[in-house]
Amino acid sequence: MPVRNVAAGLAVKESIVANIPGARIDVLELDLSSMASVRRFASEFESLNLPLNILINNAGVLTRNCSCSCDGLELHFATNHIGHFLLTNLLLENMKSTCRDSGTEGRIVNVTSAGHAMTYPEGICFDKIRDPSGLNDFIAYGQSKLANILHSNELSRIFKEEGVNISANAVHPGVIATNLFRGRTIVAAFLNSIGRIMCRSVEQGAATTCYVAMHPQVKGISGKYFADCNISSPSVQASDAELAKKLWQFSLQTVSA
Repeated sequence: MPVRNVAAGLAVKESIVANIPGARIDVLELDLSSMASVRRFASEFESLNLPLNILINNAGVLTRNCSCSCDGLELHFATNHIGHFLLTNLLLENMKSTCRDSGTEGRIVNVTSAGHAMTYPEGICFDKIRDPSGLNDFIAYGQSKLANILHSNELSRIFKEEGVNISANAVHPGVIATNLFRGRTIVAAFLNSIGRIMCRSVEQGAATTCYVAMHPQVKGISGKYFADCNISSPSVQASDAELAKKLWQFSLQTVSA
């Protein structure tokens, strides 16, 4: 269980073990906005010598301002996409060997948002990733969520090309009453009151993610966008294969810089 706040992660571990005494859970620190932290986590995980069948890239931030990460990248893009991209790449060899040894399909699930449709006309504004001045925070968030879908699409294409038994899909969990909007007083107040009637609970929001990660009916399905436990249609930009390839190359250059 990769967590930014280790104390909070250990508390969650205790609550899970209390309900499922036989559960084995390892809590490791991970800040997806920092490439150095991602590399440390991947190294620590590999040292545990654990197999890896399922990877759920679930982190997401929505900040009030488009600031830069410690690596000089726009923070939404750094945390919501680049961190996941690097983490996935660093864990891929483990996933490949696990699916070969176990004969079980590996699954990668990128948690995105319907907000991926609210982005720039060109989809990804590559020239603003290192210079976020003038960017709108909601649009920057949408851009990062579009990147999640493009990432899973390109992963799926590469896996099929290589004949690797790993699927990659993107999931919209719905509007959930979480602390994503904690930096926005008015929105948070709405979600904590009237919004809780309209929003999904964390458990309801996790349903589609768990379905795509675990359900036998999803076996062999890859490169798709899911909502409400069904295949759905993302935006036109999210289905742009050339944009997915361009994002992949840009991301590779970014994590290699």
